[in-house]
Amino acid sequence: MKIPDLSTIEEAAERIKGQVHRTPIFTSKSINELVKAEIYLKSENFQKAGAFKFRGAINNVLSLTRDELKHGVCTHSSGNHAQALALAAQIVGIKAYIIMPENSSKVKINAVKYYGGIITFCKPNLASREETLKKIQQETNACEIHPYNNYRTIAGQATSAKELLEDINDLDYIMVPVGGGGLLSGTALATYYLSPKTKVIAAEPEKANDAYLSFYSGKFVPSVNPQTIADGLLTSLGSLTYPIIRKYVHQIITVREESIINAMKLVWERMKIIIEPSSAVPVAALLESASCHNPKLEITGKRIGIIISGGNVDLTKLPWLNS
Repeated sequence: MKIPDLSTIEEAAERIKGQVHRTPIFTSKSINELVKAEIYLKSENFQKAGAFKFRGAINNVLSLTRDELKHGVCTHSSGNHAQALALAAQIVGIKAYIIMPENSSKVKINAVKYYGGIITFCKPNLASREETLKKIQQETNACEIHPYNNYRTIAGQATSAKELLEDINDLDYIMVPVGGGGLLSGTALATYYLSPKTKVIAAEPEKANDAYLSFYSGKFVPSVNPQTIADGLLTSLGSLTYPIIRKYVHQIITVREESIINAMKLVWERMKIIIEPSSAVPVAALLESASCHNPKLEITGKRIGIIISGGNVDLTKLPWLNS
């Protein structure tokens, strides 16, 4: 397969049209005034399974042949992709084998079980994830659906930015969080094809800054022992996502943990919508830029779209209760 072109993204959008929600875009006068910019939040926290990941998962599953579907699908994921793939598999009536780190969020574990996913737990590191997945795949012959390093996944995630650009004109920036890079690379491609004047900006925690280091050094830097509350952003970039990001993303910004917590709390309080810590990272980048004399990103007067990546939160472990 090759890097998704516009027709591939349009085909993905048509393929998943009857399955995904066309998620709403919200604005907040008070947040706009705070950052002195026009902010548009594309709210994938209202997507099925609570995150943008369902787009890539269902696009993958609906693209498989009958023979490929026969033995089910499998993946490793700490949460949102796990839920998304379990739901996608349930919709088409196949089994989903999900490898999850033993320290995964309880709310995400419970959701995977609710959607019928068959969970195998592993140690919370990439080597254990991959080793356990390989074992399960050998036992079941299930088709692996990677959380981000898969062109069908990338094309599915690109449909969120496609919708945003169809609904809101003349954006100066689109901002997204970056973990493995599926959402970022999909967003970058859709934006390049549909609104080339719009710059794609990624935001990442300072304490999980492997994408930032990889982007600016020009060589892949893996994620090693990241320490951030943004649990959806712990993975390294993939061999497919990294080249796309290098070519089509304009800038990657890192933010402090305190800023992530403040941004998450701000959106909850001002907009009354539940977003998870990973979703708050781009909002945190705006807050830091607005309060800094030498901002990493010039935002005053800009029209900025943000893809709110998800809203799957353990309500017993809200970060501001422990800060």
